[in-house]
Amino acid sequence: MIRIALAAVLCLPIQMFAQQSVPEIKFHAETDFFKLPPELYFGEVAGVAVNSKGHVFVFSRGGTTGPAYGAAAAQLLEFDADGKYIREIGHHLYAWSFAHAVKVDKEDNIWVADKGSDMVIKFNPEGRILMVFGRKQEASDEGTGPLKHVKPPLPAIDGEFRQVTDMAWDAAGNTYISDGYINSRIAKIDKDGNWIKSWGEAGTGPGQFSTPHSIATDDVGNVYVADRGNGRIQVFDGDGKFLRDIHINVPYDHKIRPWMGNMPSETLPRQKLRRH
Repeated sequence: MIRIALAAVLCLPIQMFAQQSVPEIKFHAETDFFKLPPELYFGEVAGVAVNSKGHVFVFSRGGTTGPAYGAAAAQLLEFDADGKYIREIGHHLYAWSFAHAVKVDKEDNIWVADKGSDMVIKFNPEGRILMVFGRKQEASDEGTGPLKHVKPPLPAIDGEFRQVTDMAWDAAGNTYISDGYINSRIAKIDKDGNWIKSWGEAGTGPGQFSTPHSIATDDVGNVYVADRGNGRIQVFDGDGKFLRDIHINVPYDHKIRPWMGNMPSETLPRQKLRRH
């Protein structure tokens, strides 16, 4: 229902947004909610997800091992609805390299996208691996190392990712994977793990991407891609047909300084919603 409501809001005429003030989202901050055991710490938290029992899964860039550059930094931790620590899932998993996203599907399976290993892993609710997508570079291969952002980009390869970012599902159980920091495409895989197709390439036009960073679906099967480098959300049907894009220009408090990076530009594009 939340996804339907979101889709309905995104389809409203832009004039309606101009006539309304931005609503305040009230929240209560509980800074000590998670009860970590002694000598276990969060790293940079890349993703958080909740299952049907209210259990919280935190995909953290903790458990760091290796050199200062290129160290593995990925740890998947589970907490109950009260923040009590339950377990670590996938301790020392081969796919762990650099945590990026975690989500829980309607059957309470736990999915993670690891940017560093170029892999997506599906765990069952008990924490056993059900599916593995993508391929990690072999440590013994000549030339193994950080992927390069070459121009023009290398052609994408079916079944492989380059710095994968996120995943989502439709009602039929198909998985959509955003790929990613180097590849500029969306992959579609069926419920049995068979590769169906992919779409997208680097660029700024419709159906082109500059870091497809996050992905979601709605109840009618549309796919929403956060095209981060282009500052927009692109909307497709389940077969990759471009439907529209959404640009959001949100006012900000000029007195607040970002904790990292430069101040936002004063000449941001006007908010718009474009249909195709």
